[in-house]
Amino acid sequence: MRDAKIIGTGIYVPERTLTNADLSEMLGQDIDEFVTNVVGIRERHIAAGDESSADLAANAARAALDNAGIDPAEIDLILLATDTPEFISPATSVVVQERIGARNAGTFDVNCACAGFVTTLDAAYKYMIADDSYNNVLVIGCYAMSKFIDWHDKKTSTLFADGAGAFVMQAVDGEQHFLASRLFADGSYNGYMGIFAGGTRTPISEEVLSAGDLNRLRFIRKYPPEVNINGWPKIVDEVLAKAGLSRSDVDVFLWTQVNLSTIKIVMDQMEIPWDKTHTIMDKWGYTGSACIPMVFHDAIAAGKIRRGDRVVMCASGGGLNMACLAMKY
Repeated sequence: MRDAKIIGTGIYVPERTLTNADLSEMLGQDIDEFVTNVVGIRERHIAAGDESSADLAANAARAALDNAGIDPAEIDLILLATDTPEFISPATSVVVQERIGARNAGTFDVNCACAGFVTTLDAAYKYMIADDSYNNVLVIGCYAMSKFIDWHDKKTSTLFADGAGAFVMQAVDGEQHFLASRLFADGSYNGYMGIFAGGTRTPISEEVLSAGDLNRLRFIRKYPPEVNINGWPKIVDEVLAKAGLSRSDVDVFLWTQVNLSTIKIVMDQMEIPWDKTHTIMDKWGYTGSACIPMVFHDAIAAGKIRRGDRVVMCASGGGLNMACLAMKY
């Protein structure tokens, strides 16, 4: 039976570092104790003024291609997850295609906020399983949310960061790697958090720019904590049931890297040992649609993910969108 496996991973983190001490000075109040101890973030990396989403994505893609030993011309399809695109139109994936020289690849973008990469990886697996013309697929998650941050807004400036991660997928026969997946959405949360200007509802205008509000990332309403605390275990258990697995069958669980305390609560509730997860928010902040490939890559480097391991990825983001996928690495 046809399937697909990850043969290379890569990440890119911008050079500029912003520490909690830097933010405390910018905000005029000490944010370090809460952001370090509750959220789990000590510092984050921020894109340079002339560095865009396509730059981040292309750098991560090149790293993954080098890791896989694949020439860009061998890529058949590029799927890119982001909600901080290079342009409103055209898609960021087609910009990256040109940047890296993947001249034979079709491309498309996926935007379901921070659930984007797992959703996109799910699509990549299914494309490759269903259609034998897709033999090498590049899956990218990139995030340049600093471009939309109001650095005087404590709710957003302390969390969000920039980065990108990428997987190279290759078709295989006689091996099973994709195990099960599930996508979930609840549109009643669509007005809770976002960048609400720049689209067709509220185009950019002098009035919008002067107000400086809707063209920046805003938490309009607070998400109830149970959205993730209850939602993550539910979707994970649904995926495990589809795959015929128990929690104890899984070697590594990777979660949206938005809040260390939430991950600890969920792991405790699910009675999963802490050594079965990995986190990166302490050094890279919250990188949204890029955080899952980044934490996956870092877990490999740390020796926490090895060939043959069963890995569950669970991601959630504004909208509300949620995605979970179980795979064998």
